[in-house]
Order: sequence, then structure tokens, then C-alpha cells
Amino acid sequence: VDAACASSMAALQSAVSALEDGSIDLAITGGADRSMGVPTFVKFSKIAALSGDQSAPFDTSANGFVMGEGCGILILRRLSDAIADGQRIYALVRGIGSSSDGKGKGITAPNPRGQRLAINRADESAQISPEQVSYVECHGTSTQVGDRVEAEVLNETIAKQRSTPLRIGSVKSNIGHLKSAAGAASLIKAVLSISNGIFYPTLNYQQQRSDIDMRKLRVQTHPETWEQPSYRRHTGVSAFGF
Repeated sequence: VDAACASSMAALQSAVSALEDGSIDLAITGGADRSMGVPTFVKFSKIAALSGDQSAPFDTSANGFVMGEGCGILILRRLSDAIADGQRIYALVRGIGSSSDGKGKGITAPNPRGQRLAINRADESAQISPEQVSYVECHGTSTQVGDRVEAEVLNETIAKQRSTPLRIGSVKSNIGHLKSAAGAASLIKAVLSISNGIFYPTLNYQQQRSDIDMRKLRVQTHPETWEQPSYRRHTGVSAFGF
């Protein structure tokens, strides 16, 4: 499945759909990326997406992403089948939402309308309310426009309905942007967070940006125990693609 940097999440959506309609009983899904050649660097440099020093999502120093490479694979089954076979269950996929954001200002500038639509579809699919979501693993590429738009939409759709700030973060600060495997990396981080009961840290966040309203958002900068019982731990995961 090709959806650029959202490929592994699009593949996950296809796998979940096939499990739900009964056409398969087990799915191996995820993403892999080792695209670190000269043409890739040139391409991202030409659109001013790369940072020369670090990935710092949502920070004032954010100036682009650092590329990484890797592979993340997940095994999916219907819950009833996994329980019947006594298998270890790390987390449940409660719902998925996707959209196209149409024509925007540029290839690295997502359209808020598309993000809102995807989040609303995910909430409807999962049948949970926004205030039940404790953490969102963001796309968080550390680009000036992308981070701002993502934070603004989270404020509009999820954070505003919460009594406490919504925790956010991005694994790209830890391992770089895995491009077509980025969604798998984000999802695995979220799954381990639920399974282990730990909020994992995002690196390089030191100073809040003045153009992002952070009153209802909180970048997770240090490891922290997730006190809620596992059945009440809910996260969201975002992946955007060209």
C-alpha cells in the first residue's frame, strides 16, 4: 500500500478492514524504509523539509526533520480469536479514520480540513469520546507549518473537550523520520505505552512556540507512569503522506 509517509497506517487500515469482513484471519502489516540515498536527500532539501542538526517537534528551534530508516511489523487478529488461542494482546485497534486533505498551500503544509475529517472519522469508528484520549502520537515532523497545523487541529478536535491537557509527542525526535515506516514506528510506540503503562518521552522540546496555543496541550518530555488501568488507556496515532 503506497501512501508515502502514511503508507504503514494505510496498510493497517486495509488489514483491519479485511479482518472485519472475515476475508482473512490474521494479518502481518507494518512498514519498512531504507531510502537514504542521495536523491532522497536532494528531494527533501529542495522543499526545505530537512534539518541540519536535530528533530525538535513543536519546539521553537524546529527547522525540519532528520531522516531515519527502519522496519516495524505488527501481527493483527480479531480479539475473539486471540483470546480463544490464549495469545498475548498488547493493545486493541478500536478504530481508524482517513481522509484526503485536497489542495493545500504546499506539499509540506497539510490542510486542517483533512485532519479534522480524519480525526472525527477515527473517533466515530472507535466509538470513544475525545476526552477519553490521554495521549496522541503525532506525525510531528518538526516542520514549522506542519507542527503548527497539527497542534491547532488537535486543539479544535480533542484537547478542547478535556479537563486536563492532552499529552502529545513524536517518535521522530528519537529515531528520525522513517517515511513509509513512520506510521508503524508511531503505532508501536503507542502500543508499548498502553501495554507497559508508560508515557514515553519526546526529545529536544525545550521552548514553547509562540504561534501554537499550548494551554490544552502538553509535550511529553520525560518518562511517566500511566496510572489508569490498561482498559482505560486510549491513544491516537497520526500519519500524514504526500
